[in-house]
Amino acid sequence: MRPATKSKIKNEMPVAEMLPMLVSQMLKWFSENARDLPWRRTRDPYAIWISEIMLQQTQVKTVIPYWERWMRELPTVQALSEAPPEKVLKLWEGLGYYSRARNLQKAAQMVCEESGGRFPINFDEIIALPGIGRYTAGAISSIAFNQPTPILDGNVIRVLTRIFGISGNPRDQTTNEQLWKLAGALVSMADAKISQKNTSLGTNCSFLNQSLMELGALVCTPRLPKCAECPANELCVAYRDNRIEELPALEKRSQPTKRRFVAFVVEKKGRFLVQQRPVKVVNANLWEFPNVELTADHAFSSNEFFKIATDATPLCTIKHSITRYRITLDAFQASLGDKNKVPGGQWLLVSELQKLAFSSAHRQILDRLAGEIK
Repeated sequence: MRPATKSKIKNEMPVAEMLPMLVSQMLKWFSENARDLPWRRTRDPYAIWISEIMLQQTQVKTVIPYWERWMRELPTVQALSEAPPEKVLKLWEGLGYYSRARNLQKAAQMVCEESGGRFPINFDEIIALPGIGRYTAGAISSIAFNQPTPILDGNVIRVLTRIFGISGNPRDQTTNEQLWKLAGALVSMADAKISQKNTSLGTNCSFLNQSLMELGALVCTPRLPKCAECPANELCVAYRDNRIEELPALEKRSQPTKRRFVAFVVEKKGRFLVQQRPVKVVNANLWEFPNVELTADHAFSSNEFFKIATDATPLCTIKHSITRYRITLDAFQASLGDKNKVPGGQWLLVSELQKLAFSSAHRQILDRLAGEIK
């Protein structure tokens, strides 16, 4: 993809002249500064795919133990395809956005059915798999196979908008496509350079795309970027014009919505009542303690568990966020009278509960409960 060579940045340097300079600087910087991450020690597309899905909306330091545990338990596409869904969810427990884990298994099953477990090499075949979009397909193609496919995630958007002084909203179609073309021009230019192989990290296309992500993660950060350490600061329009705080020009986020839930840790003869969430809802198939959302017209007294529970006492309060929601979850410990009947669920020992996959907030309740029992 060719960049718009006629455009200039503040009448200083044409974009066409910036591109090769930026590619050379980024390749050199990455070869000297790349973090030693476990998925960078392999060219296995399966391992790289798992890391890319885990890294979506999750910090690297959080992902590392999850990725290492996943690769021990499910080291191949075939292993993931054949794994019990409960095991897949348990390995994913705590990462959130559980549709990602379900899509991983669906995609693995497709790969095994259609190509005998061989992960596809072609970009169009990769992007056709469930849960894989343009960015992820580009990342796998370039990192695993050194193909000149562009990537554009939040880190790369921030780097490109600042370096090239792009003032449009990156989420608008015109600006977004401009950024994709720039990313494509950069990785194509890296591909055209004489190969600079490094068996531990990859080759030029892999290096270039990872360098843009790495720069955004470590140097060109959303707040307090380390511009003096940036290898591209002499090219950067935002740095030169003191516009770092303005770019990328994302619209302001709407105010978060507050929600409140109450959960009931109901005990009967040493066992605790839990329920599995139904399919086709948020956190489908995960386990949780009985709970209810409190709204303006929904009081404690109207909840069926409050009607039948006795000696309800506060256990803990969990505060967490899901997308734009700021959630408070109050957990109460309670007992049941012998004559009380409750809705469907399972009565399990704490040791049995520990083996199930819970949503993050309810896992914290379980951890608190286990601590109380010890």
